Amino acid sequence: MQVIPISDAEFAQFQRFIFEAAGISMADAKKALVTGRLSKRLAAHQLGSFGAYFKLLSSRQHPDEVQMAVDLLTTNETYFFREIKHFEFLRTQALAARSRPQPYRVWSAASSSGEEAYSMAMVLADCMQTTPWDILGTDISTRVLEGARRALYSMERGRHIPPEYLKRFCRKGTGNYDGHLLVDTQLRSRVVFRHANLNAPLPELGKFDIVFLRNVMIYFNNDTKREVVARVISTLKPGGYFCVGHSESLNDITQAVQMVMPSIYQKAA
Repeated sequence: MQVIPISDAEFAQFQRFIFEAAGISMADAKKALVTGRLSKRLAAHQLGSFGAYFKLLSSRQHPDEVQMAVDLLTTNETYFFREIKHFEFLRTQALAARSRPQPYRVWSAASSSGEEAYSMAMVLADCMQTTPWDILGTDISTRVLEGARRALYSMERGRHIPPEYLKRFCRKGTGNYDGHLLVDTQLRSRVVFRHANLNAPLPELGKFDIVFLRNVMIYFNNDTKREVVARVISTLKPGGYFCVGHSESLNDITQAVQMVMPSIYQKAA
């Protein structure tokens, strides 16, 4: 079945859809992205127009398809040890905390395909000695969470892993997996991945020493940013830290945390 190109009115429907589902403000320039990512879903349902697919999503009769559409329309670009200064900061904080009896908890709040969470795990495994620790990774996309749990990546995505960590925490693929790396089983066991939508009330996650929410808020308008940031800050322990992307700021979003260095904020003790 031939698909009719997406119209401006249909594109506006999907702009509203992804905003209501995920709080993401999708620019007009993303029309080609929507077309490319959703065309196969139209074909799968033998639908001839994007309007018909939107009607299917709006019927509330296909919740799995709604999640599929959300998965396809959310951008998930990341790599190991992206923005290295945050991991250096994490290392400093972990070393300072390793004599305490309480578990050290870190949250990768938009974990995508898992590289950020596993980078955190490598740092904590290296620093914490006998101090208990755990890492939670969450994302709105169930598709990328499945990939995160597999922990299989191209070597290109691991190019920023420090050589000693690469040797210690990763296994080099062979045969059909040549050119790939697999995160070590023991390290994988320390990282839990869960589905969570930051644009809705959060499930019970517990309290965290550090939260990373990086390079995500650029997709939110200011009202959504305030709501999301308030939810995330509510999970921070007193004195806990909130790391955002280097191109992002919380200065006009909340007064509940104070900047301690660019892109790193602290909740009052």
